[in-house]
Amino acid sequence: MHHDETNLIGFATASLACHRATELTSDQPLTREELDALHEHVVALHLLVDQATVRTRPHVATEGAHLHNGRIRLWQTAEHLHAAYHAAPRDDGRLPTREACALRLPEGAPELTICQRHLKTSKRVRYFTTPTDLQAVTTGMIRH
Repeated sequence: MHHDETNLIGFATASLACHRATELTSDQPLTREELDALHEHVVALHLLVDQATVRTRPHVATEGAHLHNGRIRLWQTAEHLHAAYHAAPRDDGRLPTREACALRLPEGAPELTICQRHLKTSKRVRYFTTPTDLQAVTTGMIRH
């Protein structure tokens, strides 16, 4: 990772820490909008680790394997956030239908596009992982 990239990751991390300290202090459940934003953060982090994995794996197998496993865990997190979004009630108290999710715009464009983001990322996930990897309770332990 180049020096400028490292600085950008540091700034992004500080921004998330600030957000957590200022925005998530309520004792109320997360709104659908907050779940959507959190999903977007996790998918962005997943894609960053994905790039690091692709870059590292051919050169350092053990490090690449750890990055690969981290990438799987991040995708599993994104899956749970997507499910939490669909379990959360709308502002009017109604829950979205599976049919609305299948249309990729459960809230209508352009307000929330969590399903579009999720499906787009899932194509890349399926390219680099097996169904067994994705369903595993723990990603493979790496022995040194």
